[in-house]
Amino acid sequence: EGSDVTIVSYSRMLQMSLIAAEKLAEEGIECEVIDLRTLRPLDLDPAYESVAKTHRCVVVQEQWKPFGAAAEIAASITENVFDELDAPVARVTGEDVPMPYARNLELLATPHEQHVIAAVKKVMYRNG
Repeated sequence: EGSDVTIVSYSRMLQMSLIAAEKLAEEGIECEVIDLRTLRPLDLDPAYESVAKTHRCVVVQEQWKPFGAAAEIAASITENVFDELDAPVARVTGEDVPMPYARNLELLATPHEQHVIAAVKKVMYRNG
């Protein structure tokens, strides 16, 4: 029930988004985290309602940035609630590299809460 930023996520990145939201709350930034649960069917009505309230949105996915679900989600939010947005929709995604098998390299290729925090601060124009 945050009022500053909407974070839209699903699957494994949901937990990462919730951790980031908790850390941001300590800094006075209240996030509303939307769990999509499924990508097909894709129910974005809760995200639209949240963005109408917060006026900012960050979409988090584990996959690479090009051609991912986050692109479709960001496009749909922009198409449907553009007039409500105070900043462009930001995407937090995995690095555009082949997915490694070694755990230490996998951790470098996937998003973490600090990436979500940085994206939230970017859409809030708080880059410091």
